[in-house]
Amino acid sequence: MSDERERFIATQKNGDGDLTSFQTSSGRVLDYEQALQEVQAGKIAGVNVFKGKDGALHIRGDADGDPTNNLDQLPLF
Repeated sequence: MSDERERFIATQKNGDGDLTSFQTSSGRVLDYEQALQEVQAGKIAGVNVFKGKDGALHIRGDADGDPTNNLDQLPLF
């Protein structure tokens, strides 16, 4: 069975290099908060949400041993 969920294919970053927006495989653009909600709802494949040391929720790519699909490595849009 193939996974029909969207994936993140590109990102935007702020001046500090923090991820601020995501483009999905269907072309939608989500700000960080929208992306966080969709990941938590299970709508986006290949990523998960974790609570950081700062107590805030963050998005990260699933650990699959492939650094080329890490969120920081995605192209910018």
